[in-house]
Amino acid sequence: MTMRIGVITFPGTLDDIDAARAVRHAGAEPVALWHGDHDLRGVAAVVVPGGFSYGDYLRAGAIASLAPIMTEVIDEARRGLPVLGICNGFQILCEAGLLPGALVRNAGLHFVCRDQRLRIDSTETAWTSDYTRGQEIVVPLKSGEGRYVAGAATLAELEAEGRVVFRYVGENPNDALSDIAGIASADGRVVGLMPHPEHAIDPLTGPSTDGLGVFTSVLTAVAAA
Repeated sequence: MTMRIGVITFPGTLDDIDAARAVRHAGAEPVALWHGDHDLRGVAAVVVPGGFSYGDYLRAGAIASLAPIMTEVIDEARRGLPVLGICNGFQILCEAGLLPGALVRNAGLHFVCRDQRLRIDSTETAWTSDYTRGQEIVVPLKSGEGRYVAGAATLAELEAEGRVVFRYVGENPNDALSDIAGIASADGRVVGLMPHPEHAIDPLTGPSTDGLGVFTSVLTAVAAA
């Protein structure tokens, strides 16, 4: 049976179609999930895609984190459901309390849009097991509030527990603390990152195919579980 992976759409979501395409390229069936529903439709994992949910009013991701569908995501994530948050999705997961820290305005207050080199610092997550630790990949980055920040104790905990998953290589594009581009929950099932792996799944539309491993990894993780 083909694995089913949910992709949430909020008002202002831009990258749900790209995320669904990436899921399909990985060999799974994308399932559309609507922000106003309380039904995850029996999916094996969830992608919270990028965009500007609810226009990024208040703080980016703040309103979306309170949407009905997120009640279900939060409950199931705490039971072990793999969840991936990309860009605005990362902001939503932080606002929802599934990941620590916050994403704030980039240094210099500039929107950054470019192909970005990342290093995989952890393969012990549901979304990175198909990579090798230390592997460098290139995927697009496009964000205005992508600077990861957290308190010193939280940063120390993330580093000590190996929960920094993606790290910027070369110039830090937004002055994120410790060059952090993505992190994981303590159980490795929830991952958030600012760059966009769904835009790097085939050579026709992306700078590389490096992002596809994010989506194949979760198939491996769910099958193993």
